[in-house]
Amino acid sequence: MKLRINPMKANPEAYQTMLKLESFVHESGLDPKLVGLIKIRASQINGRAFCLDMHVNEQRKKGESEQKMHHLSVWRESPLFTEAEKAVLALTEAATLIAGRGVPDDVYEEVRRHFDEKDFVSLMMAIVAINGWNRLVISSGMYPGCADS
Repeated sequence: MKLRINPMKANPEAYQTMLKLESFVHESGLDPKLVGLIKIRASQINGRAFCLDMHVNEQRKKGESEQKMHHLSVWRESPLFTEAEKAVLALTEAATLIAGRGVPDDVYEEVRRHFDEKDFVSLMMAIVAINGWNRLVISSGMYPGCADS
């Protein structure tokens, strides 16, 4: 694998802008473990090993179980996720694959059963942030370990 470009070095101002979005999500009041599930699931869908590796390691540090992280790709069938987490994962999938059919009403309504309007927007910002990071990583050719040197 070859790194095309290091976006953090090539355009530090753009990188700082992404970090501001990440900071908003971090300060939004959302459960950090829930945000981590969003990051892992979107990264799985987008096929980004760099982001997946990073976010799985972050979840471990937050105390998330290995079993739950292993079940994330099959969350619909797993008893390990709460109804609220399942609603957020459905939203994550719909928003990540938004060109397919948008965010269906039933997905929106299920999320709103568990979260108020403000939290819904914060959840969407978390989904937007990870999808933005995934696209930056995809375009630049980043892979696990490439930023270590």
